[in-house]
Amino acid sequence: MLDSVTKTRINTARDILVGKVPDPKSQVEQITIALIYKFMDDMDVEAEELGGKRTFFSGEYAKYSWRKIFDPRQSGHELLNLYSEAITKMDINPGVPKLFRDIFKNAYLPYRDPETLKSFLKIINEFEYTHSEKLGDAFEFLLSILGSQGDAGQFRTPRHIIDFMVAIIDPKKHEVILDPACGTAGFLISSYKHIIKQNSSNYVPDEAAKVISEGTQSVNEVILTTNGYAGDKLTANERSTLADNMHGYDISPDMVRLSLVNMYLHGVKEPKIFEYDSLTSEDHWNEFSDVILANPPFMSPKGGIRPHKRFSVQSNRSEVLFVDYIVEHLTQDGRAAVIVPEGIIFQSGNAYKQLRKMLVEKYLVGVISLPAGVFQPYSGVKTSILWLDKSLAKKTDKILFVKIENDGFDLGAQRRAIKANDLPEVFKNISKYKSSLLSNVKVDLTDFYLVPRRTIAESSDNNLSGERYMVKKSPITGNYPLTRLGDMCEVQSGYAFKSDLFDVNKGFPIIRIRDIKPSRTNTKYNGSFSEEFVVENDDLLIGMDGEFNATLWKGGKALLNQRVCRLLNYKGIIKEYIFRLIQEKLKEIEDKTYAVTVKHIAAKQILDIEIPLPPLSIQEEIASEIDRYQKIIDGARQVVENYQPRIDIDPAWEMVELGDVCEHITKGTTPTTNGYKFQDSGISFIKIENISKDGTTSKDKMSFIDEECHNNLKRSQLKENDILFSIAGTKMGITGIVDNSLIPANTNQALSIIRSKDNFVPQFIMHYLMSENIQNQIESIKVGVAQFNLSLKQVSQILIPQVEKEIQKQIVSKIEEERRLVNANKKLIELFEQKIKDRIAKVWGE
Repeated sequence: MLDSVTKTRINTARDILVGKVPDPKSQVEQITIALIYKFMDDMDVEAEELGGKRTFFSGEYAKYSWRKIFDPRQSGHELLNLYSEAITKMDINPGVPKLFRDIFKNAYLPYRDPETLKSFLKIINEFEYTHSEKLGDAFEFLLSILGSQGDAGQFRTPRHIIDFMVAIIDPKKHEVILDPACGTAGFLISSYKHIIKQNSSNYVPDEAAKVISEGTQSVNEVILTTNGYAGDKLTANERSTLADNMHGYDISPDMVRLSLVNMYLHGVKEPKIFEYDSLTSEDHWNEFSDVILANPPFMSPKGGIRPHKRFSVQSNRSEVLFVDYIVEHLTQDGRAAVIVPEGIIFQSGNAYKQLRKMLVEKYLVGVISLPAGVFQPYSGVKTSILWLDKSLAKKTDKILFVKIENDGFDLGAQRRAIKANDLPEVFKNISKYKSSLLSNVKVDLTDFYLVPRRTIAESSDNNLSGERYMVKKSPITGNYPLTRLGDMCEVQSGYAFKSDLFDVNKGFPIIRIRDIKPSRTNTKYNGSFSEEFVVENDDLLIGMDGEFNATLWKGGKALLNQRVCRLLNYKGIIKEYIFRLIQEKLKEIEDKTYAVTVKHIAAKQILDIEIPLPPLSIQEEIASEIDRYQKIIDGARQVVENYQPRIDIDPAWEMVELGDVCEHITKGTTPTTNGYKFQDSGISFIKIENISKDGTTSKDKMSFIDEECHNNLKRSQLKENDILFSIAGTKMGITGIVDNSLIPANTNQALSIIRSKDNFVPQFIMHYLMSENIQNQIESIKVGVAQFNLSLKQVSQILIPQVEKEIQKQIVSKIEEERRLVNANKKLIELFEQKIKDRIAKVWGE
């Protein structure tokens, strides 16, 4: 275990460097190089004391030995030059093993201050080690300083979580163990220590130190150590095989260097760590492992990933590809534990659903939900452990769900030790569950839920959110804390791109206010731009002028123009949930905003919006439910908006002018004198807005006139089944038929009155005028500049097929059946819009 003196020395070394080397990773590299340098000299000194010879610093490299570094006759600049020269040449020193040469490859001194170097090396010189294990513990603490490489989605896994996962998987001495994104090799080292301990004579399971912290130590001190365990039950050949069987890949040469050192200092003299991209290279594709343990990168790099085509699931998301890689590279009875972000658990993308389906059917044994703060202070991302075992999965038709509320540390940035810790009990129950599967004996498990695979598969998305199955669902109500949007995400405002460079023909698509509602953009920007303003599909955008609309963008890659913003960097919330909850709040802000011309909303106003914050799984459930309703609405709306009756014209039919088959075609009159006043009730005065899209007329928004006015407007008096046809304005071509319930009635001059002869069915004429046959013609006969108008003569000259009355009735019957289906879709829209309102109201507690 790391002693306080060593820990203090490491912190002091960092304090000395921080002024010249501010980057934590660079500090770790400089300390690593110096410690290894000192360690090699210690081994040379030990060899001499035992009567042997120096191997590291001999021949022409003898001048670089550690004792020469501290020759008091050297000046500060001579010290600086000698040390700087030594570390740059160490990778070609033939007396240094290849492992150490790789560590020193590209090493250099990043500063030229003799006093800083002298103080730093003085601290390094104080390190005294009798064997590499103690140095390994010190190095383990040093690596804990690294924190995160967040831009690549890499977060150092806490030691107690690593040890917990290793204990569950229980790797054996003969098994091949792999971490395909190994970072500093934490999983491999924990596995090595686990196997050494399991193969030691003095190991007594019930008396041994706990694998998992009970919350009495700081997170940096929770280190499973091999101190006291000799692994004496292992033969020399088994030790060699154990070392050869531990493999690690990482895309970063810096991580490879650090993991090589870490493995060496923990007793693996020739570690098999390779610089390798598991997602794009095929060099190791045909190699399989008995055990795979990993915490792969959560985020896909900028520019995306271009994976090869051998994955079962085609995706460009790194977390999807890594899980796919892991399951495909297990041996016949292989097993794995992998940390995944919540997206793997419930995201609705096709790749996520396909991956979950494969896991549920073949590999998955359990899902262990971790607290949201496990990766604090580097990330608040919610994660889970997928427990995969090809052998155990065949022995059960159920999947285990476990939720860990506390891991022995609080969820704040400092991760202070607390008494609450679920890990020991969870580990104990998982061990009992494994034994029950192997022995086919049932056991009672506290707070564990076994869910049939068929139950999970019943949903098309194979959702792995534990809360969905752990308890009987109760109605979602507003028992959730109101949380400020700014505490859960950030707002990125668009850029004021130069409008004179907008071009409809060339350039990169650009999103303007008008593009928010239809979620598509036609204008392009023909200039340079920064990648940070590129929007992708499914980004949540908000229009900040006019109507404050939110949309999940579906228009492909496009530029974020000014007065449009994007929400990003979500913490503890999913954007689909925000999208559903924020609409009403934006409308409230819009209604309260006063503007002489155009209303504006500020980014601060958006960030200050408060919405209920249920757990992520509940958010996903709400968003998914509403999304299902919305898909029904959108489908029904497509039917309603795109339906237009069509009458197939038989070439044998005679075409006659409309005026020849009608008693008369006239137009209404609008009352103009003071005596003709509109009133609240009386005789119906039908206008364009009283005609619905299906041709029916109703009293909704109806105006009324008195009897005197009606009698004086004889030309505009209507009869039952009169056809009304709009001949003016932007709504020209709207057609309706007068219902008997409205009689007596009049109409205004914007509508022509078409009264058919007995040999024509009025509804046939109406449907024909409404059909695409005529509506397309109307476009070609419009007249006027400021406002379109049709003359009564033009209406009379419209050609209409003259067919037998029985055929007309058949055509009308068919169209009215279609209309009934369209109206049913209208009703469907109303019902599901109300469902959405009701669901959102429950979230708000209404």
